[in-house]
Amino acid sequence: MSAIARFFKLQETGTTVATEVRAGVVTFMTMAYIIVVQPLVLSAAGMPLGGVMLATCLSSAFATLVMGLYANYPIALAPAMGHNFYFAFLVTSGLVPNWRVALGAVFISGSLFVVLSFFGFRERIINAVPDSLKYAIAVGIGLLIALVGLRNAGLVVENPDATGWTLGHFGRPAVLAVIGLAITGALLAFRVKGAILIGLIATAVVGMVMGLVEPVASPVSKPPWSELKETALALDIAGALKFGFFGVIFTFFFLDLFDTIGTLIGVSQQAGLMVDGKLPRASRALFADASGTVVGSLLGTSTVTSYIESAAGVGEGGRTGLASVVTALLFVLAIFFYPCVKMIAGGTLTDQTMVFERVEVQVVGGEGGDARKVEIPEGGKLVVGRKRPLSPVTAPTLILIGCLIMTAVARIPWGDWTEALPAFLAILMMPLTMNITEGIAFGFIGYSFLKVVSGRTRELSPWVAVFAVLFI
Repeated sequence: MSAIARFFKLQETGTTVATEVRAGVVTFMTMAYIIVVQPLVLSAAGMPLGGVMLATCLSSAFATLVMGLYANYPIALAPAMGHNFYFAFLVTSGLVPNWRVALGAVFISGSLFVVLSFFGFRERIINAVPDSLKYAIAVGIGLLIALVGLRNAGLVVENPDATGWTLGHFGRPAVLAVIGLAITGALLAFRVKGAILIGLIATAVVGMVMGLVEPVASPVSKPPWSELKETALALDIAGALKFGFFGVIFTFFFLDLFDTIGTLIGVSQQAGLMVDGKLPRASRALFADASGTVVGSLLGTSTVTSYIESAAGVGEGGRTGLASVVTALLFVLAIFFYPCVKMIAGGTLTDQTMVFERVEVQVVGGEGGDARKVEIPEGGKLVVGRKRPLSPVTAPTLILIGCLIMTAVARIPWGDWTEALPAFLAILMMPLTMNITEGIAFGFIGYSFLKVVSGRTRELSPWVAVFAVLFI
């Protein structure tokens, strides 16, 4: 234990082995949904479910282990949500001929990041971001995490009138999430050690009682190694290097660049890892991210990046790479305990009923494309049922993490409009667009514009200005 403490510098960071282990477990449980979701998304591109599941677990374990041992940060990595949908869209829309070419594009973008990591390219960008935007990115990510939690609980849903968000159907998943939120919130209020992990387990138990979490018949299953053979080393690099696919490679590169930067800034701000506004060992953290993407593409999965759910482990007290090592080991074990992971993180499929009043329904069909209109009389109702997966067990954890990260908002200099407005835009756009990169884009553009028009260009980093132009 003393050797572990010295290697990870536990005493210097004010943490313990037990705290780091708890943090690693919590981080894993809040992001383990990717083990279930990633195969479902990439299967739309024709990839085998079992192969993608194994590639996801192995690449996540590798990248997270590098982050823990090489960079010594409590930040876990896995295939990025959003990037996986873009990957599947490339194939299903015909932009690339098959998923092997798409994997080749991911490999090339990841390889570029590995090379640039040695030259400090992304590290310079992180250090160039002004403090006000760093705090704003952290807060925006916190709100995004909380919104994801609320959606996973079914407490909020997209407004059918396309005007934003509205209160969801208060069914059993929402009730379970509220119970979990109350339990975990009470534990935090009483300063119980391991409150988030205890709350997560308690919510799962209550979910079993409510019939929303189905106990597994056998916690262990044999990994589908045969399907991994179909995805491992199946990438087509030559196909991805064709001139027409350079735009695809750049998109993967750009998305990964700012998703990673945003997550590293947000989580490190919450953990208090920043020193004079800079992240020590940033190049090592970025190398972990880049190498994870390369290994993931070789195994058969989309871009691997740092996960905002790492904030859950940080909220539990994680401060060093030991937490990441624990998370990495759990990703390896998940290969054999897939039924248990699916039980807690996989979610439940429930009916989400929407009620419309005074609406006009247009049904288009027929060989000639004839349209039929049905108008509901005043006072009448049209009830529409749909199914969507919810994850009420992990939802309370994400909501509470959003609350913990919000403290950074007090550090933004709200009295300076050239700092306050860009920060506000970055905070606002992340949850509204459900995208970290979009929020960073608005922050960079707003910051650069206001510094230029106010004659304060000396405060504007050339890196921020260049990327503001690229974002535009």
